[in-house]
Amino acid sequence: MKLRTYLVLSSLLGIGVLLICLFVSYSKMLLTIDQLYWLSGITAGVGLLSFVLQYVLTKPLEKSIARITERTVKVAEGDFHTEVPLIGPQEFKLLAQQFNEMSSRLKDSFDDLHQSESARRELIANVSHDLRTPLASIQAFVEALEDDVIKDEATFRRYLNTIRLETKRLGGLIQDLFDLSSLEAQGEPFDPEPSHVDELLVSTLESFSFHLAEKELNVEIELPDQLPAAMMVPAQMKRVISNLLQNAIQYSSTGGTIMLTATEQGAFLQIAVLDQGEGIEAEETTRIFERFYRIDKSRSKSSGGAGLGLAIAQSIVERHGGEIGVQSKKGEGSCFWFTLPVCVNR
Repeated sequence: MKLRTYLVLSSLLGIGVLLICLFVSYSKMLLTIDQLYWLSGITAGVGLLSFVLQYVLTKPLEKSIARITERTVKVAEGDFHTEVPLIGPQEFKLLAQQFNEMSSRLKDSFDDLHQSESARRELIANVSHDLRTPLASIQAFVEALEDDVIKDEATFRRYLNTIRLETKRLGGLIQDLFDLSSLEAQGEPFDPEPSHVDELLVSTLESFSFHLAEKELNVEIELPDQLPAAMMVPAQMKRVISNLLQNAIQYSSTGGTIMLTATEQGAFLQIAVLDQGEGIEAEETTRIFERFYRIDKSRSKSSGGAGLGLAIAQSIVERHGGEIGVQSKKGEGSCFWFTLPVCVNR
């Protein structure tokens, strides 16, 4: 039974009971026949008018419920781009508002689910590619050595060296996966201590002295005279700087300049690595910190690693309570930066 029918029948029943009571009361009164007819007619007319008003006034309720029912069916079919108009009595407006909020939250949830599923498929594809490539290379060279195809010593050693490099590359990818998983699960001990960024920058640069000299890159460091200590785990932050510096070296032209800066910004220190490379497209900067995302869609090993370095750096920085980002324009180089909380007890 529809709600409107139920309400009308309830009203009709109430009016009927009232009329019967009134007619019985009239019959017990000392009234003339004309008075009885007049009172009975007026009572019947009022009852009929009340019924008509009840019927008319329940029409908006029926329409409001019908609209909510219609939108509910669309939501059940997966169409979340719909809203119930806020009309009718106050209670129905409140119900429509709550329904619209529920529909909006469901839409956001399903969008996140689809995005996560798409990212998961892309992640699996990228992992499979980056694992399959070195394995296929190792297998090919091992089979060549097993079949005694290689006769001269120089080629034999070159094949062995290639196998060693591919094995090292595979081991590095697996280690990066383990490190990223451990960071996201917070499986490593985290005991930050006051440390100075300038010492960390110098020690990191020393580790890359050979690579900097190989590409004839100039390095400039800009630090203020008084730089407060920051709360960090030095080994982890050195890895962040190493990842950013490695990218800067890789994408810089021979003879270019790399600049490292550190500035105090309120309760945080901002460390930045600037290069004079080719820069990054605007649409790429929004995804560059995703796991296994690489600007080079061919995923050539000559143009970068597995795409985990920046994701690891982001996990480390965020665990320290800081932020990481990039500013870049195509053809104008890139500036990767991150922040660290300043030590309170200076």
